[in-house]
Amino acid sequence: MPSKKILSISYNQTLLQTRQMLLETRGYAVTSALGYQNSLQHCKREGWDLIIVGHSISDRDKRALVEEFRRHCPAPVLALHRVDEPRLGGADYTITPEHPAELLEMVDEIFARAPSVLKNASGRG
Repeated sequence: MPSKKILSISYNQTLLQTRQMLLETRGYAVTSALGYQNSLQHCKREGWDLIIVGHSISDRDKRALVEEFRRHCPAPVLALHRVDEPRLGGADYTITPEHPAELLEMVDEIFARAPSVLKNASGRG
């Protein structure tokens, strides 16, 4: 079975690289996108199984990204938040991970929870 394809988005290169390495240890195929425009370009070109919007992105930009993703990509969106940040409306899943293991558990749970939705999402480009 091929790896699930994840698009990981951040405004911080270090966080982006760390998240990619973490997810790849679990066997996921991860593409990292730094910044708003880069993430939109990736979203339109690929068939993703999950999009992760990092906590380094402002709430305003997160909302705009989710709206764009809804237009161009059927994959579910997981929004990461800081403790003091409100939860993003429009994202399919939200989490405020305090430890890397919490992020991995959430991603595993998303894929275990909705296999038919993800199968349909990965078949579209």
